[in-house]
Amino acid sequence: MIHAPVLKHLVLVGGGHAHVHVLKSFGMRPMPGVRLTLVSREGETPYSGMIPGFVAGTYSFEECHIDLARLGAATGARFIQAEATGIDRVQRQLLLRNRPPLAYDLLSIDVGSTPGAAAIPGASEHALIVKPISTFGDRWLEFHRTLAGRTGSLAATVVGGGAGGTELALALRARLGRDAPHLAIAVRLVTQGEVLARHPPAARAAARRMLARRGIDLIEGVGVTAIEAEAITLVDGRRLTSDTTLVVTDATAPRWLAATGLACDDGGFLAVDATLQSPDDPAIFAAGDCAAVRAHPRPKAGVFAVRQGPPLAENLRRALLGQPPHPFTPQSSYLALIGSGDGEAIAVRGGLALTGRWAWRLKDWIDRRWMAMYRDPAPMTMSREPSPPDPALADAEAKRLLQDIGMRCGGCGAKVGASALQRVLARLGPSPGADVALGLEAPDDAALIEVPAGQTLVQSVDFFRSFLDDPLLFGEIAAIHALGDVWAMGGRPHSALALAVVPLAAEHLVEDDLFQMLAGARRVLDAAGAALIGGHSGEGAEMALGFSVNGLVERGRALRKGGLRPGDALLLSKPLGTGAIFAAAMRARARARWIEAALALMRRPSGDAAQALVAAGAHACTDVTGFGLAGHLAEMIRASGRGDEVAVDLALDDLPLLDGAAELVGAGIVSSLQAENLRARHLIDGPERWHDDPRAALLFDPQTAGGLLAALPADQAAALAKRDASFRIVGHVHARDPARPPIRLV
Repeated sequence: MIHAPVLKHLVLVGGGHAHVHVLKSFGMRPMPGVRLTLVSREGETPYSGMIPGFVAGTYSFEECHIDLARLGAATGARFIQAEATGIDRVQRQLLLRNRPPLAYDLLSIDVGSTPGAAAIPGASEHALIVKPISTFGDRWLEFHRTLAGRTGSLAATVVGGGAGGTELALALRARLGRDAPHLAIAVRLVTQGEVLARHPPAARAAARRMLARRGIDLIEGVGVTAIEAEAITLVDGRRLTSDTTLVVTDATAPRWLAATGLACDDGGFLAVDATLQSPDDPAIFAAGDCAAVRAHPRPKAGVFAVRQGPPLAENLRRALLGQPPHPFTPQSSYLALIGSGDGEAIAVRGGLALTGRWAWRLKDWIDRRWMAMYRDPAPMTMSREPSPPDPALADAEAKRLLQDIGMRCGGCGAKVGASALQRVLARLGPSPGADVALGLEAPDDAALIEVPAGQTLVQSVDFFRSFLDDPLLFGEIAAIHALGDVWAMGGRPHSALALAVVPLAAEHLVEDDLFQMLAGARRVLDAAGAALIGGHSGEGAEMALGFSVNGLVERGRALRKGGLRPGDALLLSKPLGTGAIFAAAMRARARARWIEAALALMRRPSGDAAQALVAAGAHACTDVTGFGLAGHLAEMIRASGRGDEVAVDLALDDLPLLDGAAELVGAGIVSSLQAENLRARHLIDGPERWHDDPRAALLFDPQTAGGLLAALPADQAAALAKRDASFRIVGHVHARDPARPPIRLV
């Protein structure tokens, strides 16, 4: 089956309120031929309107955050967790921190804003800074956990008297009064101007009354000149005790925007036309707090970012098709709802301000309704038949792809073009390290390797299609997975040949995909001392990557699967659960935090673990991959002696598991290979109904870039596990009872 080619790449930078609407819009109405990628520093983005309610305890963390990984999976968008640092507009590349740039055809920026806290000495070190809001949730939870251990009194200060600061001070007072009744609580709100200075007089009066009724000390017309760990200093010289200080001052623009060369307003925010398009570059759009619409200046408020979502989505579609975007005029007045943290709110519209519980109920209903559209998305694009791309998407080069769509060649006719491949290799540069007689530094028909005297060559091969959106991380993990066999044998990685498959796309996108994958792989190979010495690349339906790897080990010193001895302990170097987590990720059921933890684990090479095991006296080892812990342990048992001499007790309580893995398996979400792996159940004996225990099910979970499973004398295993927390003793080896299966759960 020939899949439609990717002709254009739309990159969204930041998970702001406008961009989550764009994601859902493209998920519900995809544009064939367009790849949509969301790049965000965080995997979970908060809804700003609910953050004070989160501080007050009205909402949980999950209720007020949108999981971008799940939303991306549901809408068919790629999700790359990375921090943007700039734009190369000539090459049309988004610059990212600690990773290669990402190519784009059309770019939209919705990265929010930051507070002006940097202007206050000591704020960065001692204050709880509310923006970026995306990181505030974790910081608040960390502070809240300290309340139980405090005694005596607690003085809390909120700096900034806008709507956000006022609402946060009220929420803070309500939460502290409820959760820390053992403390004498004092809350103050400090603002350089008047409270709610940008709102009508009626709103300011209502806010002053509400603050006074709740015992919050309001200090107006005085700025803060310094923040210390337990005090603040005001412009008038007063030094006030403050055990915790929250800063919610005026928004400032992310610094990297000014370096793009695009027009900005006086505050450094990207200037855009009424179409939300940059007047300096038609390939760049911006929305939300980071943008300043020149024709319609508006406050930095979430309501305007939310309203920009639909026109932004429509104008991005039009720009992709080469059509002129439509201007958008926001409302001139809006309803502002400022919660009290304890069931009331101030409703402000025009010059009118009313207070009551009805206003809170209205705010709560509006916020929950908006979040419901994005917080728990159902997959939108999985069952749809692919449609041909709109010809308007194609430039001259891409038009040739459309003409050839039904006649794509196989064989060597499906290779990546020579010019794109040469550019990728030039960007990667030669591999350092390994002693290779002939490799990519002087490409030939094949590489030449010389094996040193006294060394044995270790060879293995692994290959699989991508299971995640980020080609760079996929390249890293594919390389770690392939090298796992070398490490498991106690070998030193030497060199690798790559086999890469990239989806049919415009040439610049094929080049970028291939470069990202191989750049990720090179990170791992270079660090391991292995040279990338060649390979093959081709066109296919899905991104895939594999390696034929070479390693060296001293002759006669290789670790083998066999060699289990009664009295040994089994050490495992990584937790289990990657199969279940990424099966759930495909179904938009895995939380971003679970995916982040799994990726961090999979990106951890096993070279150090292998060296530690060899030094500690390991005499049997394997890597836990596709057959799961149970399958690979069964291989070790069969390879030891005649296969009927030893058995293993596995301790379920000691199995290290990734967060979320047991929950997902308990909900019936497992890898597609799980059923095949479960055929090894007859090798296992355990307590009654052990099959129903999710931990037992994870014994059969296929692992990608999994850990090492090794046998050592029990005392040496205990000593290693004590020295290195990455190792966990999961079982013990004993003599086999022929009447029982070789693996027993205890």
